Amino acid sequence: MKNKLFERDLQFRSPAAPKKQIGFAVVAAEAILLFVAHSILHWSASSLTLLILGMVSVLFIFELIPIAIAALCVPVALWYAEVLPASDIFSGFCDSTVVLFGGMFVVGGAMFSTGIVSIIGSKMARIAGKNETTAMLGVMLLSAVLSSMLSNTGTVAVLMPICLGFSKSVGCSRTRLLLPLAMACSLGGLISLVGTPPNTTVNSVITAAGLGSFGFFEFAKIGIPLTIVGIIYLLTLGRVLLPARPFEPDEAEVIPSPEHYNTRKQIITLLIFIGLLIGMVLNLAPLAVLTTIAAVLCVVCGTLTESEAYGSISWSTLFLFAGMLPMAQALEVSGAGEQIANGVVHLLGNNANPYLIMSVLFLLTTSLTQFMSNTACAALLAPIGLHIASNLSINPKSVLIVISVAASCALATPMGTPPNTLVMKPGGYRFNDYLRVGLPLLVLCYLTTLVLVPVFWPLYT
Repeated sequence: MKNKLFERDLQFRSPAAPKKQIGFAVVAAEAILLFVAHSILHWSASSLTLLILGMVSVLFIFELIPIAIAALCVPVALWYAEVLPASDIFSGFCDSTVVLFGGMFVVGGAMFSTGIVSIIGSKMARIAGKNETTAMLGVMLLSAVLSSMLSNTGTVAVLMPICLGFSKSVGCSRTRLLLPLAMACSLGGLISLVGTPPNTTVNSVITAAGLGSFGFFEFAKIGIPLTIVGIIYLLTLGRVLLPARPFEPDEAEVIPSPEHYNTRKQIITLLIFIGLLIGMVLNLAPLAVLTTIAAVLCVVCGTLTESEAYGSISWSTLFLFAGMLPMAQALEVSGAGEQIANGVVHLLGNNANPYLIMSVLFLLTTSLTQFMSNTACAALLAPIGLHIASNLSINPKSVLIVISVAASCALATPMGTPPNTLVMKPGGYRFNDYLRVGLPLLVLCYLTTLVLVPVFWPLYT
């Protein structure tokens, strides 16, 4: 049973035989290309890192092999290219976010198996009047408010089971709710200083430079408009672009009928869930620790069995996220990210138009952050932005705000942010779903930022 679940979970979808053959041919060609670049041409570590990033991007976009498997090829390729040592290539599996994912999948599994998700979904359906638009609006507003003060990942993890319950109750596709949930969390995090790590990062950079600091809710000047723009987009054009394909849940997600509900188990699971929420709000411990405690309690208290706990974990999500984390590290340690940034700055020169500078910094940052940690991306580009602002006598806050916003707009790939990764398997999303829905939203965020930043943070002071 567990092996069957594992095998089925490992594949987002089973490719047809010709596609498998094409996938094998492309992977073989990429392996030969990497061999030539490393062993014959002796490319630098930064060039090899960019080559590997390009190769895995091809596999992701065309889904020639299962995405989780493609992600697992990245650490091996980075080790072969001697970009990262063997001790670091699988460090992603020790990352606290991966542990957080696993714990929340188990807690979500307990909420499914005890029927709590079904009950909450039914109540949500009555409030929303079984209207998909109303449900989408309510979910996005709630997630944006919560993520402005709490962890984006934690907010998605908490609200995702509720969205799944609503989807089950009204019979609408879960693909209509989960991606808007993740994207609203990413945008809502821009509202406060602590809403997302890039905000804190750029504040540290400007403070260390002795140029003042950002106020706690100063980011709300841009964060609230961007969140509103995002919600409107996802309710209109984004809603059209969202996939509406039917999705058959895994066996671990099958919700029992009401006559099989166990009230005692429901109460225990609900208490564990409430305790987890309180711990998150009060920041009693790191999120990974809180979710691990909650997951252990679910099994120990009997709300789901050990095999059900294993079956509720989306292994493909864990492999995807853990496999791509070394790429973020490689971009940083190999100097590939800095090489790109410096190259762009060199091309622009120090006399470029401020709006062109902001545009290029936004596009560069948001391109890197689709595959690189948004925190690392902001830490890499914020000092460069500060240097440019100094040379052009531009308000440093205006430049750093652009970088912070762009670093949080990792909306076009499933590995761009933990919220995006977390909803991928439960929502049955494909890589191209993120591109189709996320790219137009990125353009809207870029235009909104370009218009509002000079209004609230004048370019010349």
